[in-house]
Order: sequence, then C-alpha cells, then structure tokens
Amino acid sequence: MINPGIKAALNPIAFQGGPFTIHWYGVIIASGVVLALLLAVREGKREGIPEDDFYDYLLWALPIAIICARIYYVVFQWSYYSQHPSEIIAIWDGGIAIYGAILGGFIVLLVFCHYCHLSSWLMMDIIAPTLIMAQGIGRWGNFMNQEAFGDITTRAHLMAQHIPSWIINQMYIGGHYRIPTFLYESLWDLTGFALLMLLRHRKHLFRRGEIFLTYVMWYAFGRFFIEGMRTDSLMLGNIRISQLLSIVFFVSALVILIIRRHKNIPWYYNGINKN
Repeated sequence: MINPGIKAALNPIAFQGGPFTIHWYGVIIASGVVLALLLAVREGKREGIPEDDFYDYLLWALPIAIICARIYYVVFQWSYYSQHPSEIIAIWDGGIAIYGAILGGFIVLLVFCHYCHLSSWLMMDIIAPTLIMAQGIGRWGNFMNQEAFGDITTRAHLMAQHIPSWIINQMYIGGHYRIPTFLYESLWDLTGFALLMLLRHRKHLFRRGEIFLTYVMWYAFGRFFIEGMRTDSLMLGNIRISQLLSIVFFVSALVILIIRRHKNIPWYYNGINKN
C-alpha cells in the first residue's frame, strides 16, 4: 500500500514536443551559466576588460568544460559505461562532475588569457564569485533528477531541519527519504558567492588572485565534508575522488596564497597585460 503522504517525484522534463525534449537539468544549468556571464561582464567593465572577451572565452570554455565534466564522470564509472556505451553522451540524464568542468574551464582560461594578453589572475578574480554562484544554482538540476543525495533518513529528521515539504517530497528516492546533500552544497556555494562579492567590494584589502584562491579554498572545504555524506560518490578504490581533490585544491590554494603574500613576485601586482 502506498503511503498517502508521499507525493510523486517532480517531472525532470521541462518541455517535450515531437523529437525535442528539454530537461530541467539543462535549463537550470544554462540559467546559472547565463547569470554568471552577465555578472562577470558587468565586473569586467569596471576592470577595463572588453565585454566580447567574456563571450569569446565562454564559447570555448563551456563546451570544453562540459566535455571534461562528462569524461571525468564516465572514467570513474567505466564499469557501467563500458557495458552501456550508448549512454556515454546522455548528459541530460545527469552524470557530469563539477571538478571535471572546473579543471577544463581553468585550462581554457589560462590559454585564452595568454593569447589575448589578459591577466589570468584578474580574470579568475572576476569569474570566481559568478562561478560558485552558478555551481549553487546548478545543484538544483541534481534536485530535479533526484541525484547527489545522501544516506537514508526520515521525514521527521528532514522536517526538523526546517526543509520545505516540496524538497522533502523530492528526496523520497527508492522507497526511502534521503539526506539532501545537493541542498547543503547549494547553500554552501551561495553563501560563498555572498562572501566573495563582499570581498570584491573590499578588493583594496586584497591582492590580485586572492579572491580566486579564496573561492578554491571555500568550495574545497565545504565539498570535502558534504561529499562524505553522499552515497553516489565517484570512487578510486576506497577513496572518494572529490574528497581527495578537495584536499589537494585546498592545500594548494593555501600554500600559493601564503607564498605570494611573502614573496615579491612582479606578475602578482602588474596590470592586465601580464599573466
């Protein structure tokens, strides 16, 4: 007998007409990207960077980031995809890894800034707050697909956290209520966005690149603990890949921050014509 208090999951498909199917997962991620672009362009104007540079960067970075995110995911789920190769390109059903996207976008940014004679540190400072905002928004795509969740819990426990009923209902997965780790990470990311915007408005207290390094540390710190609650982590043996990368990124960003604070490195301070 079905519990009358349990409602059906939300439809992950936003629109379907003829051969075209648009998933909420894609709509939500695209919305985050567009909003991030608009905010980055606005800040770039204050720093003297032409608007077209951001559009040109996105044209290269977005497809490469998506491809890298999917490759990252498929590689660590190869035992499944090797048996279902036709599903490798089915990103509309979920299955992209944010760390893969970040690494892909970061590499493109370094190459793009080199060839356009822009400061990569300045570009990263501009993009960092908008990136973590887009990540926070994108997690709601996981919500619609009922993925990126944690261990089994109870409805009473979720209600005790003052989580809205419409979120709790969507967390009823496989016959059990699940910990909404997607929600925790979204809130962590959006809090990080507010923090980085606050730091940006006080950028006279910081040196070039430090907003980006703060982003790396903030995201990695939160992701490490949230990842530990998830049940769908990508694994390398008994190691959660995202936790391992979180440690590497956090420590690396902290070390770079400390070194650059104590070293007189010319390209740390120069204008937009230096990397």
